[in-house]
Amino acid sequence: IKSLTVFFVLQSPLSHDLILNLTQDGIKLLFDAFNQRLKVIEVYDLTKVKLKYCGVHFNSQAIAPTIEQIDQSFGATHPGVYNSAEQLFHLNFRGLSFSFQLDSWTETPKYEPNFAHGLASLQIPHGATVKRMYIYNGNSLQDTKAPLMPLSCFLGNVYAENVDVLRDGTGPSGLRLRLLSAGCGPGVLADAKMRVFERCVYFGDSCQDVLSTLGSPHKVFYKSEDKMKIHSPSPHKQVPSKCNDYFFNYFTLGVDILFDANTHKVKKFVLHTNYPGHYNFNIYHRCEFKIPLVIKR
Repeated sequence: IKSLTVFFVLQSPLSHDLILNLTQDGIKLLFDAFNQRLKVIEVYDLTKVKLKYCGVHFNSQAIAPTIEQIDQSFGATHPGVYNSAEQLFHLNFRGLSFSFQLDSWTETPKYEPNFAHGLASLQIPHGATVKRMYIYNGNSLQDTKAPLMPLSCFLGNVYAENVDVLRDGTGPSGLRLRLLSAGCGPGVLADAKMRVFERCVYFGDSCQDVLSTLGSPHKVFYKSEDKMKIHSPSPHKQVPSKCNDYFFNYFTLGVDILFDANTHKVKKFVLHTNYPGHYNFNIYHRCEFKIPLVIKR
């Protein structure tokens, strides 16, 4: 990838999809704002790519993606849709849509039930070429949602589907994590399937408790000297500690767990939203967490 531009709404990152624009390839990758998984692939400049279907080119330097070529390659079996506001003709298949530019037309296309090429609804000029192509999951581009992560992408990792903050009478007590992994049958990778299970970790859990509950962290990070000591009444009188608190970093869960250096027990949880523009963006998977609020009346 030679050039890439990232588009997002800084003030409201959940209001619009996150877009990666591969400018020199004519491709946009649209990621769902909430789960940050790939939702739509848009090819907006077909002159920069070669495209095949079933091993046969339908777009290349020698083959123009005309409406006749698309019909020959994919075999349209249902009518297309004309959007007069955009002046685009949309031909939709399951998981695939083509948009043809019709801005040279002076009037709305007419219904032609006996029109050739199998389109059967609109009389499209011969040689009209594809303006954009969309690849997505499901039957409708407008209603598409990002699919679950493919099992082939787990690579032995465990991911958090969602995280609930647990509370007791005194306040937050820990986390309940709904986890996903690619479990498989006895020695048969083809039998791999999604495993869903829950684990809980609490304030005061030991380092060994967390290891047995969540497994080994991806990284262990030791804090430097506590910078908050400057706010203490007598910072100059404090003897520097011989050991520092440390974090267990779980990147695929979007969670960090802080342990006390002396007791080796949990004292803090850090949940990462992975918002674009943040210093740690794209280091952690987004943690979809919920915090119950107690409203006093």
